[in-house]
Amino acid sequence: MKPDTIVLIHGFWVTPRSWEHWITHYQARGFKVLAPAYPGFEVEVEALNADPSPIERVTVPQIIESLETLIRGLESPPIIMGHSAGGVFTQILLDHGFGAAGVAINSAPTEGVQVVPLSQIRATFPVLKNPANRHKAVGFTYEQWRYAFTNTFPEDEARATYERYHIPASGHVFWGSALANIHPGKDDNWVNYRNDQRKPLLFVSGENDNLMPPKVQRSNAKHYTSNTVTEVVEYPGRAHLMPAEKGWEEIADHALDWALRHAG
Repeated sequence: MKPDTIVLIHGFWVTPRSWEHWITHYQARGFKVLAPAYPGFEVEVEALNADPSPIERVTVPQIIESLETLIRGLESPPIIMGHSAGGVFTQILLDHGFGAAGVAINSAPTEGVQVVPLSQIRATFPVLKNPANRHKAVGFTYEQWRYAFTNTFPEDEARATYERYHIPASGHVFWGSALANIHPGKDDNWVNYRNDQRKPLLFVSGENDNLMPPKVQRSNAKHYTSNTVTEVVEYPGRAHLMPAEKGWEEIADHALDWALRHAG
């Protein structure tokens, strides 16, 4: 039986609102769509910008536990799609036996993926430049958002997405992820690359993504040595915020059609 439910997992610096186009698009195709917030992120973007304390408190184990609880309560395994950090959580969920198929869009790297392009260093510098940020919620200025998320967008659209989607990100979680790839040791973003029981996984990459460039996706995919399906597709001219970039429908349809073909 083909999956009838899609779970969309947002990344850092945004909330489930960043999936708003995909939610209605998939609902129109007849699917039940769930776009859960991280624990404490259930309020609107404006509220999190006004009071980022929930962002400072959240941990990766809390996020994974909440997602697993949600999926465990479904009648059948869903298709899981994650963007950016949500791509990491998608990989972890698949490794833990959840889902019928997974799609990681412009995914952050799981543990051991040590490719660090210069554009990624520049994009993440606002968080990593100061060790004190490990205990804070760190936001982007518009210029930093433009470089990291929307560098291929027209100016008016880039600014509109900043105002509509941007929130601070957890310095604690981001620093932990960065250090895990320098000093690997089964940290929060660890997956078993040899898990032959893992369901099929598609990496979707944007050619011009400065935050999580294509070489990060390709390296992440190559780490998998299991016998399960692991593929990478790259879209030319796309930035990091692909779920909101003009032409997102093509990506949404390809991701879903791929997942439906491979679900099992």
